[in-house]
Amino acid sequence: MKLKKKINNKVAIVTGAGSGIGKAVALGLAKEGLDVYLAGRKKEKLTITKQQSIKENNRGGCYVVKCDVSKEMDVKKLFFLIQKQHRRLDLLFNNAGIGMYSKTIDEIKFEDWKKVINININGMFLCAKYAYQMMKKQRPKGGRIINNGSISAFSPRPKSAAYTTSKHAITGLTKSLALDGRKDKILCSQIDIGNALTPLTKTFTKGVMQSHGSKQIEPTMNVENIVELIVLMQNLPLNTNILNTTIMANNMPYVGRG
Repeated sequence: MKLKKKINNKVAIVTGAGSGIGKAVALGLAKEGLDVYLAGRKKEKLTITKQQSIKENNRGGCYVVKCDVSKEMDVKKLFFLIQKQHRRLDLLFNNAGIGMYSKTIDEIKFEDWKKVINININGMFLCAKYAYQMMKKQRPKGGRIINNGSISAFSPRPKSAAYTTSKHAITGLTKSLALDGRKDKILCSQIDIGNALTPLTKTFTKGVMQSHGSKQIEPTMNVENIVELIVLMQNLPLNTNILNTTIMANNMPYVGRG
């Protein structure tokens, strides 16, 4: 059955839209009728996302923007383009991030640490900063920022000091933005995801290192569950915020992990 095309005149950014959760969410928002800016470091992957959206939804509305979120000039150019073409922004899915799960802190090179922090924290800060500025100035003002956190914001995996530290920082960023944005109708949420099946987490089905030192196969869930949650959140009025929510594969080793 062909889904009916939806048009709602909202504008969104999805960072890390070339693969995994970002790609799935971008396609889902486009299906809902949003104009979606696909931001990421690999233009060819973003173009594939755009082409898939056109094929599935029989409409345009996706805009490819090569952007390294850890570079302020790239982020500035992204928001300048949105201001020029659409003059408003309704949703930022602050999703771009990288992981590192193979070393204890004494084994981590400082350059590798900085790479994780630059993308996972500084990148989210920069995108949130310029989204906040735009949402504050536009009329009608306001909008929604959804930060992609992680279950690691509560309970770490072994050998994940850099990644876990970055996800704890995102929790602080989310709460601060949610507080400061109230007067301007700028909402900020954090979605903490556990074991959504993407190319990055396929290895979980073969075995993942646990806190006691052995490997264990972990259950995963369909990434479309994340899409449905993001769509629900963006459809809420700006007087309603889901500040923090956790969505995870049932039976994954989270409760009691550590």
